[in-house]
Amino acid sequence: MREIDSDFLALPLRELADAALQRARELGVEHVDFRLERVRGQRLRLADGAVETAADSDTLGFAVRVIKDGTWGFAAGFDLTPSSAAGVAAQAVGVARAAAAINRERIELAPEPVHADAAWVSSYGTDPFEVPVPAKTERLARWCAELLADERVDHVDASLLQVKEQKFYADSAGTVTTQQRVRLHPQVTVVGTRDGGFDTMRTVSPPAGRGHEYLDVVEAELPELPELLAEKLAAPSVEPGRYDLVIDPTNLWLTIHESIGHATELDRALGYEAAYAGTSFATLDKLNTLQYGSPIMNVTGDRTAEHGLATIGYDDEGVATGTFDLIKDGVLVGYQLDRRMARLQGFERSNGCAFADSPATMPLQRMANVSLRPAPGEGPSTDDLIGGVERGIYIVGDRSWSIDMQRYNFQFTGQRFYRIEGGRLAGQLRDAAYQATTTDFWNSMRAVGGSGTYLLAGAFNCGKGQPGQVAPVSHGCPSALFEGVRILNTVQEAGS
Repeated sequence: MREIDSDFLALPLRELADAALQRARELGVEHVDFRLERVRGQRLRLADGAVETAADSDTLGFAVRVIKDGTWGFAAGFDLTPSSAAGVAAQAVGVARAAAAINRERIELAPEPVHADAAWVSSYGTDPFEVPVPAKTERLARWCAELLADERVDHVDASLLQVKEQKFYADSAGTVTTQQRVRLHPQVTVVGTRDGGFDTMRTVSPPAGRGHEYLDVVEAELPELPELLAEKLAAPSVEPGRYDLVIDPTNLWLTIHESIGHATELDRALGYEAAYAGTSFATLDKLNTLQYGSPIMNVTGDRTAEHGLATIGYDDEGVATGTFDLIKDGVLVGYQLDRRMARLQGFERSNGCAFADSPATMPLQRMANVSLRPAPGEGPSTDDLIGGVERGIYIVGDRSWSIDMQRYNFQFTGQRFYRIEGGRLAGQLRDAAYQATTTDFWNSMRAVGGSGTYLLAGAFNCGKGQPGQVAPVSHGCPSALFEGVRILNTVQEAGS
């Protein structure tokens, strides 16, 4: 395990926290927590080998959150002095006093054991911020040049997004945590033309909580992109209808995110996000009764998976993270919770789902790594699943998607669609999308692959809240077989 960077530990973390906590206590709060964080970001983007974007960001500041007379108060600052920290704490109390006049729900938090002087660092090799920018741009430029040398490729976009997040947390109960995590998203897209039309093919290696060494994984995909692109451009348009689908985890993760991950956020299910992010069909009255999917469907929330984008040791309310059931044997059995939602609905404790995306924002209930479990034991391979399909489609990679505000009616496209005939792949198809309702889709799942097909994919930019925040999240899943799913022809649907 790596150590937390010394320059972050050299900041006056304890002094600022002590000043803020002490001032809030003097003003009679029921709870106060202090969070100081530094978030570094870097974005590189090249088009046909030329640098279009090379941008760095570095955010450093602190926040104080209080509960005063059953009402939230929050304020943030950037002057790293004890007097400023005390002043921000007083501001937070002032906000709570002002907000008390319109508060209709007393804020209380579920209990959490004290975690004193805890530290956690994510699992990665080379810190991407220790690699010089010229070395990274030269590598992306080389990727572009090698792909452009193939006559089947007309344009290449290559990008690299990296983040280092460092957080110090302390609260009035005595919990003190210091944490550091790194995440990385390299991506390459090739563009080709044929008969007056064009299409794209993109790498499917997902963003991950890894270091600079992860670029090797993406680079290994590059040699096959021109051939995949050419095959896609020459592929026939799909015939709409119902098909058995074998869905690769590089595509299925996004369906999990939209139809399960968001639907099982308890604040959303209770209507607290209705004005912006929407609600959920999986309401609290359906807990332990809703047949979400087939009996082979087992979904967990997990904040501990190695290299997961939502993986952390302690959340932004000082809760030690773990793994918890959301769907068991196809039945809805749990929700994602922060401390307020847990206490409000009588759950024993939070499952560690509070996160703020910057020192200037208040923690929200955010998604864990919500994952579909593979078959027990060795389980079938992807080839085994394909081999059991007489007429169907195999889907690889995510692309566009659409889902309603209750996370119920949806459609998804993909990077590559392959025709399955007699248990074998028979070339690519174009213009396909699969459409279903959440419960119909997951109840049509007839088999899941073994651990050898399991992949942890995800995204950097899950949105929620007003003002809006973004959070990184991963979703693990195996390949899976679904029976009789409706396939649309997107060109026909568009009236072209």
